Amino acid sequence: MNSIADIRKEYKLQALSEKDTSDNPFKQFEKWWKEALDSGVDEVNAMTLATASADAMPDARIVLLKGYDERGFTFFTNYESVKGRQLLENPRACLVFFWKELERQVRISGLVVQVSERESDEYFNSRPEGSRIGAWTSPQSQPIIDREWLEQNERKFREQFAGKTILRPAHWGGYRVKPIQIEFWQGRPSRLHDRILYSLQKKGDWHIQRLAP
Repeated sequence: MNSIADIRKEYKLQALSEKDTSDNPFKQFEKWWKEALDSGVDEVNAMTLATASADAMPDARIVLLKGYDERGFTFFTNYESVKGRQLLENPRACLVFFWKELERQVRISGLVVQVSERESDEYFNSRPEGSRIGAWTSPQSQPIIDREWLEQNERKFREQFAGKTILRPAHWGGYRVKPIQIEFWQGRPSRLHDRILYSLQKKGDWHIQRLAP
């Protein structure tokens, strides 16, 4: 059995040059996003969300991207969860997509704001019934007695909403990460990867530079 240090992969599928990138990072993301969709990337919208508490203790977990445009990148969660509390204390975050099938990574760092209640309502109402019930059922990140307690709580809310509209709970909704920096990473041979960084400037334009791997 090989040691952990011996595990490696040589990246050689594609390259990323300045002449092939857009002058707008959202257009560049759109291009890579479509290529990831067309390539059948598994869980293409899965992304690592990194946050930090007021005392700078970092934390990270996988969440799902639910929308993006030039305002930012949107996901939904329980506002009273650990990540929700951290974003209240320190409204900054980093997102990381890793599309291994394309040997690509995208890192997005920025400020975080809650989306409007209308946006949260629209997305909540589009979810399957079980997911809407789940938003009421789970006191996310809080200690619970056992699995049976969770299942009993689910049954309680299913009975409560039987034949009724399942409204969005006030503690559940969306966040938007408004980018300050977006980095596009393309794996290359011998670990000499391509890295193109977009940095938001005071006037609203984007500065583009290549970073050493």
